[in-house]
Amino acid sequence: MNPSDLIDQFLDALWAEQGVSNNTLSAYGSDLTIFAQWLKNISLLEVGGDDISRFLAFRYNQGIGSRSSARLLSTLRRFYAYQIRENRISVDPTALIDMPYIGRKLPSSLSENDVEALLKAPETSNPLGYRDRTMFEMLYATGLRVSELVGLRLEQVSLRQGVVKITGKGNKERLVPFGEEAMEWLEGYLQTIRPAILGERQSAFLFVTNRGDGMTRQAFWHIIKRRAKEACIVKELSPHTLRHAFATHLLNHGADLRVVQLLLGHSDLSTTQIYTHIARERLKDLHAKFHPRG
Repeated sequence: MNPSDLIDQFLDALWAEQGVSNNTLSAYGSDLTIFAQWLKNISLLEVGGDDISRFLAFRYNQGIGSRSSARLLSTLRRFYAYQIRENRISVDPTALIDMPYIGRKLPSSLSENDVEALLKAPETSNPLGYRDRTMFEMLYATGLRVSELVGLRLEQVSLRQGVVKITGKGNKERLVPFGEEAMEWLEGYLQTIRPAILGERQSAFLFVTNRGDGMTRQAFWHIIKRRAKEACIVKELSPHTLRHAFATHLLNHGADLRVVQLLLGHSDLSTTQIYTHIARERLKDLHAKFHPRG
């Protein structure tokens, strides 16, 4: 069996059995293809632990970071676990290879004042500015992933209950509430702004572009960067900046960590715990600033 067939069968199994997203499948496929090309004349089913160690060393010498190598090793572990299950190999070549050390990287967040400035940056007297403000309000109110926000369809939103129904990673559903402020902006957007943007066109998506298409993740990222510049925010942003701010500010105001975990859609509490480090750093800064012996 050639490498591409092995990789395709593995990806198909992940999709069918575990509901892995297309983005994750693409990343796995890319990692495995790069590894197969590096092997040259060695079959994927003939790989030993030494081959994988040499490949990781090769990547290190190419300046590729430990986080990327850790993701690749994770991909290889899942790939070879599948091959063992299919009785194509009897020994897992990744079994004795340690995961590269990855230092904990704190996500970039914004202060509450910066968030207020970003929310108020769009000029809401025009339809696109009103749409941008509504998207910012919804993102900050719910902590959704950007891909979840731009993928929202009309039937996923209940104004009566004040919740959105999200199907997140692993096809797991969750209900996420949004507050009165976001609801007011959303009601205005749905009643007048969205119809004005669409005109005679139809769309199932909640947030639409001036061409009547659904908003894309890339387009929204450009909107955030442009609005942040207008708000004179110089801090480096990421597509999930408002999601990080949502979690951090909830914890700063006393929210329970497990509640934040449910709202964010994290399957593992340890993923959410990283935000406690940000909140702790914020407390240290406030102590140093305001305590007479800080």
